[in-house]
Amino acid sequence: MKTLRLILPLAALILGGCSTIDKYNPFSSTDPKTRPAELSVIDPVTARMVPLWRASIGKSQDYVLSPAVAGNAVYAASPDGVLARFDQGKERWRISVGQTLSGGVGADGKLVAVGTPKGEVLTFDAETGAAKWKARVSSEVLAAPVLAEGMVVVRSGDSHIAALEAADGKRRWIYQRATPSLSLRSSVGVLAVPGGLLAGFPGGKVVALALNNGAVAWETVVTTPKGATELERMADITSLPQLNDRHACAVAFQGRVACFDAAGGNTVWSRDISSLQGLDMDGRAVYVSDDKGAVQAYDRNSGSSLWRQAKLTNRQPSRPLVIGGYVAVGDVQGWVHLLRRDDGAFGARIATDGSPIVAPPTPLGNGLLVQTRDGGLFAFGIE
Repeated sequence: MKTLRLILPLAALILGGCSTIDKYNPFSSTDPKTRPAELSVIDPVTARMVPLWRASIGKSQDYVLSPAVAGNAVYAASPDGVLARFDQGKERWRISVGQTLSGGVGADGKLVAVGTPKGEVLTFDAETGAAKWKARVSSEVLAAPVLAEGMVVVRSGDSHIAALEAADGKRRWIYQRATPSLSLRSSVGVLAVPGGLLAGFPGGKVVALALNNGAVAWETVVTTPKGATELERMADITSLPQLNDRHACAVAFQGRVACFDAAGGNTVWSRDISSLQGLDMDGRAVYVSDDKGAVQAYDRNSGSSLWRQAKLTNRQPSRPLVIGGYVAVGDVQGWVHLLRRDDGAFGARIATDGSPIVAPPTPLGNGLLVQTRDGGLFAFGIE
């Protein structure tokens, strides 16, 4: 099947039966419409990001590789097959798995799991890095595997979800569904919740699955595709849903952000917005990075707008991470920004290595961890 390459303001989309998201570099353009916003001086600075440690794992190339945190250990990978463990920044072990890696890392302190473009799932002992077992799923693995309740859950590029036994890799169940002929190829995985999983799909739907057998607990619609062409009707969920207390929330590309009753999937509220990167939430609000570079906050119960931070236009902010009294996002120049949760104002900012932060920031104790496209791992504390 032939593919069509399209350049959009925030991403280059390779379109076909299975499509792909590839970050667009706005710094190659002099067009003021796509030039990243200049960063202004923060006044007053209300927080401080303290560098804790820095390490290198290898360039991410065209993949979105996210690290995993389990206890005090950080596990990270690069496409050239390197997998490593760092304990408070000190390298514990580093191995070569012997093949290309295409998804992020999953870990639970006992087992580490990664995926390949050939649809293989590879696992290793978390303490020593020794190889354990490998298994095959239906297509390439672009998302980080999820380890939960004795299983390794893997989402493949064709949107199939397979649950493998953590002990030996035997398949326990597989969930598959029809997808639109035109969709975005993304690195989105699944969210593990107590006793279940949440997953967003092309076409704007979210599904809750039982973890023990893959049965559908409920299915709901974030947004309904609309438009005159297939391109206009793309309304894919390319980021993880989030769960907090009684609400589950998700956001779609060219669609809406919506929150649902977590028990049954009934819509509580929805608002028009387009996002590739996703959202996070706390007891008060839902925070979304939109496709134009704004970070927006909505009341979790009603969906009313609380604030909008528009000074990151064209900087491609990552999925937000709620941490302490702040919301953290990384950007296409490698900056990490802290926004105040109450009003969205900048509280602090710190640089990494100047390359894009394409994976969402990861919680690390009272701070956070980011992995850059050039392969830098940066851990920061927040004071």
